[in-house]
Amino acid sequence: MHYYCNIFLLILLYCEKCVIFSFPMEDGPVPVQLSPVIFVPGDGGSQVDARLDKPSVVHYICDKKTDNWFNIWLNMELLVPYVIDCFIDNVKLYYDNVTRTTHNAPGVELRIPGWGNSEVVEYIDPSKASKGAYFINIADGLVTALGYERRRNLKGAPYDFRKAPNENKDWFINMKKLVEDTYQQNNNTRVTLVTHSMGSPMTLLLLQYQSQEWKTKYIRRMISIAGAWAGTFKAVKVFAMGDDLGAFALSAKTMRDQQISSPSLAYLLPSPYFWKDGEVLIQTPGKNYTFSELEQYFNDINYPTAWEMRKDNIKYVSNFSPPDVELHCIYSTGLPTVEGLIYKTNDIANEVPKLIYGDGDGTVNSRSLQSCNQWKALQKPEIKSIEVSNAEHMKILADERVIKTIQDIMRYG
Repeated sequence: MHYYCNIFLLILLYCEKCVIFSFPMEDGPVPVQLSPVIFVPGDGGSQVDARLDKPSVVHYICDKKTDNWFNIWLNMELLVPYVIDCFIDNVKLYYDNVTRTTHNAPGVELRIPGWGNSEVVEYIDPSKASKGAYFINIADGLVTALGYERRRNLKGAPYDFRKAPNENKDWFINMKKLVEDTYQQNNNTRVTLVTHSMGSPMTLLLLQYQSQEWKTKYIRRMISIAGAWAGTFKAVKVFAMGDDLGAFALSAKTMRDQQISSPSLAYLLPSPYFWKDGEVLIQTPGKNYTFSELEQYFNDINYPTAWEMRKDNIKYVSNFSPPDVELHCIYSTGLPTVEGLIYKTNDIANEVPKLIYGDGDGTVNSRSLQSCNQWKALQKPEIKSIEVSNAEHMKILADERVIKTIQDIMRYG
């Protein structure tokens, strides 16, 4: 008996933090080896820091120069009347038609803090105010139910969500390395990628550019939540009239100036795979704009830059090949989601259109959310679609059904 006890103790000492057998839990056993998780956020899902040394400001209350970096997104104190003008001026991008890229306003530096750290995508407000909650509920669930540890097997991959794939090339390089490093740091255990919204097509691009050998070695699975796989019509709506981010105090018209400067908005325009050329999207007394006439629509609302930014990223939306990894596609439908615009007059550059609603999660149309089902016959690794009812695009991240589903997926490694 002492011999076997000594052998058992040696194994424990050798494995250190490894779990070498299953402990009974309320909802089932903990896996032999937890698959490390990397969270990939969507549009607006990363913290942003700023440092200023500006030649001029838009308002006397705006800071012209700061000695240190400060949080600019998400910072609720910067979204109040008058101060918001400073925020917009600092975050807005400017498109260069020659280089086909964007740049910040003169004297504005922005950075995305916390690479590899899950906490910067758990809360996008560093003060951890409830309005800034993002992956926190899913992360807490993994920590509490399965014993995950932040910075060891819970990681985060934030990026400059204002920019599209063509201007986020460093992220793809860094993301590949983060996957490989996380794999090695966790006893060569394959990684699970948990993505939300725009983070899903961004991660799809990463996987499309890797060899099958690399994916088989490093990736255990992908869990997509509310994935905007095929874009969303809401991007057209934002170009037309802006978005108030669901906040009563914010003006969509005020926010529009900054929002439409982001190439990521053009990247998220509806996909040609799931919207037909002849489908009417915008109605006016004098003309109906079909999907194939979006370029003309952007010209007519006096923002042709939207289509220029779209052209810069068309190669990324034109490839809808499968990820070729195990995929759990979680989404919700049944909520009114904008799918068209109606103008009362032909002065569409100056009119706020009426919204036409269809099915989706309040932000992404159902045809985009469900487009992952197209891959089931195109890849060998399993694809599971998991639909939860009436879970809004952001609130789905805190939905108990989704948290429990992810725990169940992760429970067995």
